[in-house]
Amino acid sequence: MNFNEVMTALENAGTAQNRKVYARHGARPPMFGVSFAVLRDLARKNRNNHELAVELWETGNYDACLLACQVADPAKLDDSLAEAWVKKVYNYVISGEFSQLVAKSPLAQKKAEKWVKSPEEYVSRTGWLILAWLADHSALPDDDFEPYLGRIENDIHKSPNRTRDAMNTALITIGLRPALTKQCLFIAKRIGKVEVNHGETGCITPDAGNYIKRTLEYRAKKKR
Repeated sequence: MNFNEVMTALENAGTAQNRKVYARHGARPPMFGVSFAVLRDLARKNRNNHELAVELWETGNYDACLLACQVADPAKLDDSLAEAWVKKVYNYVISGEFSQLVAKSPLAQKKAEKWVKSPEEYVSRTGWLILAWLADHSALPDDDFEPYLGRIENDIHKSPNRTRDAMNTALITIGLRPALTKQCLFIAKRIGKVEVNHGETGCITPDAGNYIKRTLEYRAKKKR
């Protein structure tokens, strides 16, 4: 599909109800209000179409930007494009989609290390989500993640709202690594409840310690 065909498909799939819901989650116009089911289907049909992804992102349309993150080719994501795109991330949903794109690229570790230090809420959030994805999906050694645990313990409560949520997620995924589980559970206990304002949504921030324990128990049961 070419750019015009994709934009037409997005526009035709948008609904007023979705726009209303997405607005509660921080999305803003221009926006069609396309369901994630439709976005995933379009992404499947246009996988790794990097040129299309760049065109979609440049529209500034919320749905098009989400789709851009899903169809971009991680192997073709260069430093300048990653830096340009992260500056335009403005809500937690786009941050989530963009973080997965970067996490699958050769830039993943470099950008996680840089962005977690950013004072900008959605830049730092994206960095922590990349780190969380790598902890859960990559074969990187535990030593690559352990240095971040002290930063989480010391900084989580004084970090920006959505950054706190991503730091909590990173603590969970790092804690699922057997060699780091005990340390992460200790840190989770010391941190206590992580307060995140999720706005007018039903989203909640999980207790990291309990989440780690339940996930490990489930995995052990499934393995048996």
